Amino acid sequence: MYGKVMSACLHGVEGKLVEVEVDLSNGLPQMNIVGLPDSAVKESMERVRAAIKNCGYSFPLQRITVNLAPADIRKEGAFDLAIALGILSASGQLQLERTEQTLILGELALEGSVRPVPGVLSMMASAKEMGIRRVIVPGHNAAEASLIAGMDVASLNHLSELRQSGGELSINHINVLEHILNSGQSNETFYSEDYSDVSGQLHVKRALMICAAGMHNILLVGPPGTGKTMLVKRLPTILPDMSEQEALDVTKIYSASGKFADRSSLISKRPFRMPHHTISAAGLVGGGTVPKPGEISLAHRGVLFLDELPEFSRAVLEVLRQPLEDRHVTIGRARAVYRFPAHFIMAASMNPCPCGFLGAETASHACTCSPLKIEHYRSKISGPLLDRIDLQVEVPRIDFAQIADTQPQLSSRQMKEQVDRVRRIQLERYAHSGILFNGELSGKLLKMHCRLQPDAERLLRQSFEVLGLSVRAYDRILKIARTIADLEGDEQLNDNHVAEALQYRSLDKKVTHI
Repeated sequence: MYGKVMSACLHGVEGKLVEVEVDLSNGLPQMNIVGLPDSAVKESMERVRAAIKNCGYSFPLQRITVNLAPADIRKEGAFDLAIALGILSASGQLQLERTEQTLILGELALEGSVRPVPGVLSMMASAKEMGIRRVIVPGHNAAEASLIAGMDVASLNHLSELRQSGGELSINHINVLEHILNSGQSNETFYSEDYSDVSGQLHVKRALMICAAGMHNILLVGPPGTGKTMLVKRLPTILPDMSEQEALDVTKIYSASGKFADRSSLISKRPFRMPHHTISAAGLVGGGTVPKPGEISLAHRGVLFLDELPEFSRAVLEVLRQPLEDRHVTIGRARAVYRFPAHFIMAASMNPCPCGFLGAETASHACTCSPLKIEHYRSKISGPLLDRIDLQVEVPRIDFAQIADTQPQLSSRQMKEQVDRVRRIQLERYAHSGILFNGELSGKLLKMHCRLQPDAERLLRQSFEVLGLSVRAYDRILKIARTIADLEGDEQLNDNHVAEALQYRSLDKKVTHI
């Protein structure tokens, strides 16, 4: 007797369809699982056996062979429910309809209850691409599964429910559009922090507004206590709202990582990740025997904040170079190559020197660092990595008058209004280009949309020669100037836009003084 059902597993953050074939034949009672299963899948034999017996079914006393196809992909995850339904179908105890057009996901407890599994969104998205329109998932995953439009979702809380219903489950039709609209509420409802809390630092707020509007990387440099961390932590309050596709992509990553706590709606906030400086390279970019997404993938379409940048290991920082350019990270292993999305804003902060008071000396705090110590401190950040940071902004110490000023400060709402206006300009400009923000410009698109006026070109040429800029830094200055022009409502790039963009390359200007 033979039966076949459809299931899926995770390959990185993407889903891979798996055919679960069950064959019952004469011979000594035993059960074998083939098709490159990992140890957790092999252990499902005992869970399936106990669940079937404890739900009133008969476990076949025959030779049972379960094949997970394709055989060249290592199978990880929970195939318990699919294997159990395959056995019950092959033994004639259940007459399930359209099993080859139904995706079955779930882990079984020994008494038959169906436990939730991670990565449901990714696996369902792959199934939908292959033409499958029906899915059976654990009850806890039902709301999450219903976020994929065009799929009939049946939830199963206990294996015995199939016995009571004769093999048919009710389909849960949930309004996907309602979930998406609910996830698109104003950020003002969710954020307790606001840029109005920050006294002064108007030029830094301006730089952060440029960063949010064009999705540019940013580095804040200043002495301790000037508000660098405070300023970056408020960056999510002015980021543009995520589109439906962006929200779905982010939610899929968190679902695959097992970090999707609220399964009732798509993730609406852009992620903000702030790893500690002791993090390993694998923790940052992803890795392990079976690679899992790292912090840069969890920050996809959001912000990765590296506080006290020079305190991170240089080896860890260097692994960021390729993802910052390619917007994804590829991790190779003996059996497979995994690709994780990593399209994020890198925000960082650092002191100007080891003691932190270079250029901000006071009577009680004088810089005690030698030029050699300063050089060693800054050398932890390589030139290629620094080139990939668009905005390098100095954050000076503010005086008492600014702290005591009772006048209303520039708020997140005011800043976000300008960011949203630039977002609309970019959506219209890049409607058929495959990109969303100025920070993604490259190649022909960069030349097409960043044409300089003669005065602006002359200024940039002089700066290129004096500062010794790289070609990458040149391109990034053009992108910043494009965003500044959009904030000003100008289509052409003039010398004012380029001059302001050049001001945000503070470390390039100081490199000759170290």
